[in-house]
Amino acid sequence: MFSAVRAEEFHAPGPSDFWQPLIGDGAFAITRSAILYAVSAIILALVLIRASGRLKLVPSKGQFMVESVYDLVRNSLARDIIGAHDFIKFVPLLFSLFVVIFVNNLFGVVPFIQFPTMSRLGFPVALMIFVYVTYHAVGINRKGLGGWFKSFLPPGLPGWVVPLVYLLELLTYLVIRPATLALRLFGNMFAGHLLLLVFTFGGEYLLLHSTTPNKAAGALSLLFTLVMSAFELIIQFLQAYIFTLLAAVYIAGAVADEH
Repeated sequence: MFSAVRAEEFHAPGPSDFWQPLIGDGAFAITRSAILYAVSAIILALVLIRASGRLKLVPSKGQFMVESVYDLVRNSLARDIIGAHDFIKFVPLLFSLFVVIFVNNLFGVVPFIQFPTMSRLGFPVALMIFVYVTYHAVGINRKGLGGWFKSFLPPGLPGWVVPLVYLLELLTYLVIRPATLALRLFGNMFAGHLLLLVFTFGGEYLLLHSTTPNKAAGALSLLFTLVMSAFELIIQFLQAYIFTLLAAVYIAGAVADEH
């Protein structure tokens, strides 16, 4: 846990509390978030190997949960968005994105961990790069380099507006899409967890280091933290879903015959 309140004076949690090097320092430090990301990979590998290695006609609870998540990604995201003809080859990527993001988001409300990995910008950016490379590679492979960049421009535009629209579309495909994809996930996880920290440590401070009238506000703040944690759980699922949904939308645009 963070040490935002351990003295008589309250210091509000801030961005610096998200930098937690465990080994070393600087750019090559092994941080808490890096360890958690590695732990998530181990957990997912063990769960998926166990679930897929003991398949039954009548599924166990574990198999049912894994199959439900897989069906959600395969049918509701991949097939419905990309299309029945092309979707299957992208299911492994989309499924991996969803479960990795959700598990790492979930760490934010797991007792004794309480740190969402995606609140560190580097992790959403790394996942975004996979999506970015994929939809550009698919578009170039399907339409050729010139055809892919030509497809950015909607058909039927007046000649005088073509340069402006093409510039905007170029920025959208090359910069805006990847930037917003990563920043949306990072911003929601960062802001949500920071808010939880403020209410947790603020409530602790009021309860332990303030006068009697303020102790009630501190107790209320800690109670509200529990409510916010439940709400944060919903946000964590939605952010994993939205990231995967947008990845499917971008890939669908790359495999489509027209813009």
